[in-house]
Amino acid sequence: MAFHFKENPAPKQEVLEDGTIVTRTCAWSPPGCHAVGCGIKLFVKDGELVKVEGDPDHQLTQGRLCPRCLALKEAVYHPDRLLYPMKRDPKDRGLDKWERISWDEATDLIVAKTEEIRAKYGSESICVYMGTGREAVRYGFTLSSKVLRTPNNCYAQSGWSCMGPRQTAMTMMLGSAYIELDYNGGSLDVWNDPNWKRPDYIFCLGKEPLKSNPDGLWGHALIECMKLGSKLIMVDPRMNWLATRADQVLQIIPGTDAALCLAILNVLINEDLVDHDYIDRWCYGYDELVERVQEYTPEFAAKECGITAEEIVECAHKLAYDGGKTHWSLLMGVAVDQNPNGCQVTQCLIAMSAITGNLDVPGGTVVGVQMQFEMTGATDFMSDELKNKCIGWDTYPIVKILLNTTHPDITLEALETGRPYELKMAWLDSTNLLSPTCSAQPKRWHDALRKMEFTVAKDMFMTPTIMALADVVLPLATWAEHDGIVMTNQGCQMGIAGAINKALQVGECKSDLEMLIHFGNAFYERAYGEEYPFKTVEEYLIDDLNKMGHSWEELSEKVVASNDIGGYHKPERGLIRSDGQPGFQTTTGRVELWSTGYDALGDDPLPYYFPPKLGATARPDIAKEYPLMMTTGARYFASFHSEHRQIPSLRALTPDPYLEIHPETAAELGIKDGDEVTIENPWGIAHEIAKVTPVVRKDIVSAAHGWWFPEEDGEEPNLFGVWKSNVNSLVPHRVLGKMGFGAPYKQLPVKVYKTPVEECIL
Repeated sequence: MAFHFKENPAPKQEVLEDGTIVTRTCAWSPPGCHAVGCGIKLFVKDGELVKVEGDPDHQLTQGRLCPRCLALKEAVYHPDRLLYPMKRDPKDRGLDKWERISWDEATDLIVAKTEEIRAKYGSESICVYMGTGREAVRYGFTLSSKVLRTPNNCYAQSGWSCMGPRQTAMTMMLGSAYIELDYNGGSLDVWNDPNWKRPDYIFCLGKEPLKSNPDGLWGHALIECMKLGSKLIMVDPRMNWLATRADQVLQIIPGTDAALCLAILNVLINEDLVDHDYIDRWCYGYDELVERVQEYTPEFAAKECGITAEEIVECAHKLAYDGGKTHWSLLMGVAVDQNPNGCQVTQCLIAMSAITGNLDVPGGTVVGVQMQFEMTGATDFMSDELKNKCIGWDTYPIVKILLNTTHPDITLEALETGRPYELKMAWLDSTNLLSPTCSAQPKRWHDALRKMEFTVAKDMFMTPTIMALADVVLPLATWAEHDGIVMTNQGCQMGIAGAINKALQVGECKSDLEMLIHFGNAFYERAYGEEYPFKTVEEYLIDDLNKMGHSWEELSEKVVASNDIGGYHKPERGLIRSDGQPGFQTTTGRVELWSTGYDALGDDPLPYYFPPKLGATARPDIAKEYPLMMTTGARYFASFHSEHRQIPSLRALTPDPYLEIHPETAAELGIKDGDEVTIENPWGIAHEIAKVTPVVRKDIVSAAHGWWFPEEDGEEPNLFGVWKSNVNSLVPHRVLGKMGFGAPYKQLPVKVYKTPVEECIL
């Protein structure tokens, strides 16, 4: 991994004539965004943030910012922001009876209660619950394993439906870190680099990157590629802004992605539009794949997907191998994961890239390099017996092999039943899991977590989750208020490495990293009789950068570096395998189109398709009463999942939760634009505001997610209105793929009707 810095960048800090200090930094979170590291200039006068601007010296973002970054001042100084540690009596959970305490008091209480619970029930009775995208994910495993010394770290989204299926298939087929669009973020010259070739086509499935900067990708890079001539193929049930600029749109029925991709493979293989040289040198199981795809004809997929066979053939021809004259790059998003068939979709997408010669070549799909040091020694102090108590490993062993976390659905069952053992303490690590961001069946999570003997939470604002569940809440700093490191997709792909440089201090807030070090020292000294490796944030950051062969002092001063992970053709050059040999980090050393890993774990080694588990084909009994299919999770510029709801300028952009419904469907149901509607299925209900629009298919509705109402009463039972528009109430528990991955967040049977006036709640 090599960092490259611009020559003579602007200084880290400068002082203007009026005394304003301008600090160059890179954003992460909170408030929320993925790990992109957009370049920022913060203007601070007399200790107060007065202005936020984009940093034109940042080689990737070049001064451009989204509304969330521009609204930072509103978040920093919001009157409802948490500024000090607070506690309340456990009997008052759900009530606004918080008492301000000092950090010393909070630390004493947390250490004492944790050790009391550990002594009574064992370390395994403690569980850390993490969210998605925020900076806390970089330190959450260390918090659970090294500081709290528990094997249980839980991402509470049913089926590990964010990155789990995609990263699993990547690991099984390639043995690599995340694969991504070739936008040349690892070069100082970015799009002007003569060694880079813009993709001729970009195949985007289940991802709308402009609004969310997903998985560490700076979304606007897609626009830069398109400006230079890249053509977009968009696969999405919704006609979003990008789709209107696409060369081709495949508006498929949610949950049928695998049928589409298998049919594309069928055309590529049967019309001999593949790179035989690459297949012969680097692929394993091609003949078996050839046989498998024969049943998945374009005609079969067209019927499943709700499009035409001609559209599928046309798409395959655009992705065809043509002797290497053109290349296409892959963009796949969380919609792949939120599908019980998601692992197989990813298998197909990787196979499509490989057999057309588009893996790790200019203009193709970049193959990531694993950061081997990140988890080294993280659980060395645990006995095998304790490690193997991690919840769900016996049911879904692939979670043990690849993710080192609990399985979320089995965790909920353990909370409810006390089997295989009782959980007694929760640490809510920057997650609002009761809001429809993570947990399916959130009322079940609410009831189960209310039984904890002790719960700690940290966040910027009081959330429904904290109000309902926590005994101690710790105030979280924004990225403007601490030092740190941000790397696109945790440094596993081409992109940037950025310094988060502290520009101000607000209240007694601490960052995720500061809290890790603070409690690391407290637990090691008071409970373990040992010395924690780091006393300060600076010590940690120096060590972190030294492991990468670089200096925190240099990164902090120069602010941003291009992060070159090895260029192209890494498998041929021995940069993927840990032994330095050519090939991939798999059993066969090749791209495993026929996966030896899946075979060993009892799943089909080849990709396969099954209809949506709750769709009309699989469950006609449900479809009769619930004839529409609901998708959810579409992103908005104004929010990051459940965050930003209390920020005035952002709330004005998206003031209400909207349900998108086709005009003809709305007319049939007597629904007009702006009506409050009820969305109902066998697992729950939610209320949203109808947005009548042709962007969705007639048989699909698209529901907003992440909604709660900070302006409302925060106490139980209302909890800031978290149950009103909670679309995760409609997601069933444990409807998953065979290996335990992928829940049907985007393929739910529902009925929609205008809410009677007397029952309206929005």
